[in-house]
Amino acid sequence: MRLLGALGRPSLARRLVLLAVGWSLAALVVSAAVLALLFQQAALQRVDQTLGELIDNLLSNSTVDGGQVFAPALTDERALRAFSGRYWTIAAPTADGKVRPLVRSYSLFDSALPTPPDLVARFKAAPGKAVAYDTRGPLDEPLRARAVYAELHGVPVIFLAAEERSTINRAVRNFVAWTAGAFALLGAGLVAAIIIQVRVGLRPVYDLQREVAAVRRGKAERLEEAYPIELTPLADELNALLAHNQEVVERQRTHVGNLAHALKTPISVMLTEAGQRPGPLAEVVSRQAETMRQQVDHHLRRARAAARTQGQGERTSVAEILDELARTLDRIFRDKGVEIDWDAADDLFFLGERQDLLEIAGNAMENACKWGKSRVRVRAAANGPDRFRLTVEDDGPGLPPDRRDEVVRRGARLDENAPGSGLGLSIIDELGRAYGGVLKLGDSSLGGLRLEIDLPQAAA
Repeated sequence: MRLLGALGRPSLARRLVLLAVGWSLAALVVSAAVLALLFQQAALQRVDQTLGELIDNLLSNSTVDGGQVFAPALTDERALRAFSGRYWTIAAPTADGKVRPLVRSYSLFDSALPTPPDLVARFKAAPGKAVAYDTRGPLDEPLRARAVYAELHGVPVIFLAAEERSTINRAVRNFVAWTAGAFALLGAGLVAAIIIQVRVGLRPVYDLQREVAAVRRGKAERLEEAYPIELTPLADELNALLAHNQEVVERQRTHVGNLAHALKTPISVMLTEAGQRPGPLAEVVSRQAETMRQQVDHHLRRARAAARTQGQGERTSVAEILDELARTLDRIFRDKGVEIDWDAADDLFFLGERQDLLEIAGNAMENACKWGKSRVRVRAAANGPDRFRLTVEDDGPGLPPDRRDEVVRRGARLDENAPGSGLGLSIIDELGRAYGGVLKLGDSSLGGLRLEIDLPQAAA
């Protein structure tokens, strides 16, 4: 998923989503726990209130006669049924800090209501304050108990009442289950809302990425979309950077052109003077001056290519270039009768300047026409999402493997008696490397030389 990004270093969107989801889920879990605790406390408070009312009835209606405590005749039916879940006891504290039952409800039958071992001490520490605690009943059922200390006509008495809390526990569990389900749905909704919010919030960033990619692929010259105020300065800076790079490239081209004119004029003068004064010295000057001109052309061409590859991307139709070159070479090699068979998709585009593709394909096809007997085959096809491969083959004599590296070097020639400077393959190699490609020579199925080079492909 694009939003979550690739494995490894997390994307900004992924970080935002994980952070927001983490905090939201933590808040939901804490909220659910607090709600469950509050619900449990509220339920226990209601039970404590009921037990307090029962103890108040016992306290207000109990009597003492001759030092003996008598319980009132209560009408609570649950307390009259054995092990009904509602129990009460009237007890007296002993000298050793324990509790001795005096009167108990019928519901306890012959059992005793458990009390904490420090109950008497707790009454002494907080006089007049009721003590609530949890214990187990005669059938080992969970109980909620409440104890109150009082004196009836000078007799110390402890009133105890208990209620089975299984119903409370069940209600709390149901509440927790329903709350967990509701909060789970709420959490899923929050996660979905966070993801949508992050995607919508980061959409201008994705739009900026697509525009920059379009500029890099040569489909646009600058960023044109309107961005939020937070991204507008970044878009302006990127446009300024693009304009600056284009200015640098244009300035480089100007310098290259000036240098070419500055060097070619003296070299032409030297060649002209040497041609008018025959002799050994003139021959040396002519040969070296011609070599200088070739090297100047070669290095200036390489400098221009390097400057262009760092500048604004352009799209050049490969099919148009091959068609133009095939027509031109057909006329040049008409007497030789070379047939040029070329093929390239109409939607195949070179990511670079037209002149550079003309140099690369032109030198390759001219070299094939020069050495081929009667047939030249040219193919251009995609070789991945952003590269394409140009292949040129001929039916000529071919080239031994041990000489293939030699002919790529500057000025090396297959035949010293053949016309040309010997820079054709070197130009292809240098321009190809400037665009990230490597020239490969091999054997053609036609019987001659096979030339391959990978070049950048622009989006259709």
